[in-house]
Amino acid sequence: MITELTAEFMMKKKIIFLINPISGTRGKNALGPIIEEKAKARGVDFEILPTVASGDYRFLEAKIKEEDIGIIGICGGDGSVNQVVESLAHTGISFGIIPMGSGNGLAFSAGIPKDSAKAIDIVFDGEAKPVDAFLINKQFACMLCGLGFDASVAHDFAKQPKRGLGTYASLTTQKFIGAKVYPFIITLKDLKFSVEAYFISIANSNQFGNHVTIAPQAKLSDGLLDIVIVKKMAKPFLLFSILRQIFSGRLRLPENSLNAPIVYFQTSELQIANPQNAPMHIDGEPRESIPNLKIKILPAYFNLIHSK
Repeated sequence: MITELTAEFMMKKKIIFLINPISGTRGKNALGPIIEEKAKARGVDFEILPTVASGDYRFLEAKIKEEDIGIIGICGGDGSVNQVVESLAHTGISFGIIPMGSGNGLAFSAGIPKDSAKAIDIVFDGEAKPVDAFLINKQFACMLCGLGFDASVAHDFAKQPKRGLGTYASLTTQKFIGAKVYPFIITLKDLKFSVEAYFISIANSNQFGNHVTIAPQAKLSDGLLDIVIVKKMAKPFLLFSILRQIFSGRLRLPENSLNAPIVYFQTSELQIANPQNAPMHIDGEPRESIPNLKIKILPAYFNLIHSK
């Protein structure tokens, strides 16, 4: 099991920064000089490498061992974080995030600011804490998996030449008009029920990204997944009202009830039958739909550096 590591222990080791040159909406040219300045001021050995298109970072395993690397700083979005952590969590290395993506849900849930200089300071001076992850069948997720409406938006969002919150909000509004419901069958240890829903979110993070709240009770290290089911509603304006609350960060979910418009509960594992192949995303990235999902938490799976 992953345990907390002090900054003093981590700082004895070399740091690798991985920079995704195309994620998000901002250029990455200024990052290198900022990292170099801050590393030299602390007397820390570092190296900057580009992210790889394949998303497979297992080639770094030998380098981590041979060069006594203690931290990987990921300069990118949730998709980049997903790939790096999946590849290297088993090495026991700690991960820092410099949020450079379109949503940055995991970073914001961990209190990491979008300001690159401040986020880099946290990589150098912060404290690594154990964070949960989870599996969807054999697919890895750091923070969020969605089925239905939000995944449909994610699929279209991935095709846009310009990304960011404005583009995401515009797509959400456009697709709202034609939003459809999908049938699902949810199976828990002691409960099974059918539901027609606009979307289902399986969350370890408390938000979609961009400070957009979806699972207000979610914690990164409580050993539980937060499940949010937005059910079929008689009046379309009710869905619109909920989406407005989500984007404003004012969403307050009711006490759990299968009869409520929104069903919200916590669990360590569940199964979801998806007979109409509702679209799916994992950590904001489009994935091929799965008709039967087996989902389980991976408690304290990796170390994420937080601010002190």
